[in-house]
Amino acid sequence: MLRDLTEDDQKAVHSYASDPEVVRYMDWGPNTEQETVNFIQRSIAAQKEQPRMNYTLAIVLKADNRLIGSCGIHVSSPENKEGWIGYCLNHHFWRQGYATETASALVGFGFAQLSLHRIFATCVPANTASAHVLEKTGLKLEGHLREHRWVKGLWRDSLLYATIDREWVESRPIKKA
Repeated sequence: MLRDLTEDDQKAVHSYASDPEVVRYMDWGPNTEQETVNFIQRSIAAQKEQPRMNYTLAIVLKADNRLIGSCGIHVSSPENKEGWIGYCLNHHFWRQGYATETASALVGFGFAQLSLHRIFATCVPANTASAHVLEKTGLKLEGHLREHRWVKGLWRDSLLYATIDREWVESRPIKKA
């Protein structure tokens, strides 16, 4: 399940946000406790935006309501109906389908609820697991951006993946009554 973050999520968020293995390919982290508190405060503040452009959400297991990561969809260009997605999970929950389920839910929400036309995501080329998630979600590789981000003291490449609304609708299985 996906839900808005709350202040009560600080400990669970910090458990993955401070893990060097989890944040190896992220632009941020490993977080200090204060950085995690600031992240949650920014996420809660964004919940009050009108219109809301940033959805940073908790990824929660249905069975026991345990937070296992966070994700987001962000409207980056309202005039072009474009947004981007991202996700980060506690490493104990990797390779279990949660990232793909999360990315798919974000894309579906972006098209159905936010009326976006195009949704994109980027990942570091070495992060083959994330690239695989994006491909399984239905995003297509559009390009390799060379040294376009200064991250943690180094220039970093990114792979750019995207899908557009009509491709998403066409790729969904038809449900029979």
